[in-house]
Amino acid sequence: MNTLKKLITGANGFVGSALCAELRHRGTPVVASVRRKEFDAQYEIGDITANTNWKSALEGCDTVFHLAARVHLMNDTSNDPLASFRATNVDATLNLAQQAAEANIKRFVFASSVKVNGEETFNKPFLASDDPHPVDPYGQSKLEAEIALKELSLSSGMEVVIIRPPLVYGPGVRANFLRLMQLVQWNVPLPLGAIHNARSMVSLDNLVDFLVICGQHPNAAGEIFMVSDDNDVSISQLLRLIASAMGKKIFLPPIPSKLIEVCAGISGKTAIANRLLGSLQVDIEHTKLTLNWQPVESLQQAIAKTVAHFQRQH
Repeated sequence: MNTLKKLITGANGFVGSALCAELRHRGTPVVASVRRKEFDAQYEIGDITANTNWKSALEGCDTVFHLAARVHLMNDTSNDPLASFRATNVDATLNLAQQAAEANIKRFVFASSVKVNGEETFNKPFLASDDPHPVDPYGQSKLEAEIALKELSLSSGMEVVIIRPPLVYGPGVRANFLRLMQLVQWNVPLPLGAIHNARSMVSLDNLVDFLVICGQHPNAAGEIFMVSDDNDVSISQLLRLIASAMGKKIFLPPIPSKLIEVCAGISGKTAIANRLLGSLQVDIEHTKLTLNWQPVESLQQAIAKTVAHFQRQH
């Protein structure tokens, strides 16, 4: 058993809480950093800023999993979104990383985002080696954090691993995936039967297992990884999988995508339509070959678990 601790930021989040649970299950002690402490097992750090003092949190640790971030918002009300994202996702991240390097932390695992690559793919999946093309402040801030971390790694010797996940789902998921399950539960006809896009996703269990591997595998040092379930699906396929897991029939009228785009534009829902109609794929061959990693559960298994939890809660 590794007696050195792992610091997890954002430890009460969707991914962070699952990562803490998995590491503890494996016998690894963790420092579960949160903004406001709710349980004795958590470490209260307060707001994460460029001035946060991480000294005591880093004591006895050899690895940092930095999951805390200012997340992407569909309707951001900030007067200067890019400045707000930079304050948390760049400045606060670099502050933590610098203190980690000074504390002789061996490895810093950073949860970035596929949005560093862009918002949509056209016939070719994103690769970690592609030139980045973020199109919104969130993606830009994650890219700037990646660049700063790589520079710090070169100057300090601390190993940095960068992960760019796509949509993460699993038991307790919220946002768009939750809305899809609700619509299927309510037997709402969805005009998406003619949509044959392709989207990569990663289940919570697959991402957590991958994070653990990135925290310890010698080949992970200095790398950027894409991660997914390795089974891309169209929106219509995803809805059918959800309906099947619920034991429900689903009606998907085959409405042409152009008509949906026009209606979405008129109603001010263009961004939502783009997520439903567009493709966003990642290629994980480099990930699998470098780390000898495979997803620990299939897309179908993960959706079944997610739906079962949803049905218990609703």
